[in-house]
Amino acid sequence: MSKNFELLQKLGKEQEALRPVPAAAGQTGPASAAPALTGAAPAAGLSTPPSEEINALAQQVFLVPGAAAPRTVVLTGTEPGTGCTWVCAHLGEVLSGHLAASVCLVDANLQDPGLHQQFGVDNSRGLSDALTQLDPIRAFARPLSRPNLWLISGGSVPQNTQGLLGSDRMRLRLTELRSEFDFILLDAPALSISNGAIGLGGISDGVLLVLKANASRRETAKQAVEDLQAANAKVLGAVLNQRTFPIPSSIYGKL
Repeated sequence: MSKNFELLQKLGKEQEALRPVPAAAGQTGPASAAPALTGAAPAAGLSTPPSEEINALAQQVFLVPGAAAPRTVVLTGTEPGTGCTWVCAHLGEVLSGHLAASVCLVDANLQDPGLHQQFGVDNSRGLSDALTQLDPIRAFARPLSRPNLWLISGGSVPQNTQGLLGSDRMRLRLTELRSEFDFILLDAPALSISNGAIGLGGISDGVLLVLKANASRRETAKQAVEDLQAANAKVLGAVLNQRTFPIPSSIYGKL
């Protein structure tokens, strides 16, 4: 199934629900690769290049001229299998390619971490370790395909992760992350299985909701938005992932 998606806005308004926003203007091709940090471990990159839709998503959410862009953003799905981790990984690569600012991807899906697999690296010393140990947050971050792109994986999963994402320790670690990195993208567990994304959304700059085409239900998406807003989380929009085009995407984009 294709990985095409569209950014959807105004999800909270019933008459506007799930309406796609036209692709943003500007750079649409993948940014060129950058060298790894000198003296660092070998950098890891994604096996597939970012798509034009990922570039458009970065433009619409983070690179809007004259607007105060969110810097700490949570990505979550309505249910498992929406492709949230895939979107988070590619969005991080594109954002780090557009900006000289530092970008850190954080795998907050502690019971089923997957960001490390997107980059082909191991899952040692990640967020779960940072929440139970005292080392500086930088000790848990590793460089990836660009000198300004970093990953904090899920880490060695403890027996009981319940409550870790909503703990005071998580709040402190997020404050520490903000002092170390310019942009932070958190891949959170799906809303149907955990309240982690809701808690993280309340202490971040906003949430992107990832939906799966022909699978995620409108009623479920609307309820997710209401739950997030009730927790004082700003819903930045929704991403309709794995959308298939009945006509070639090159023609679809001109309609």
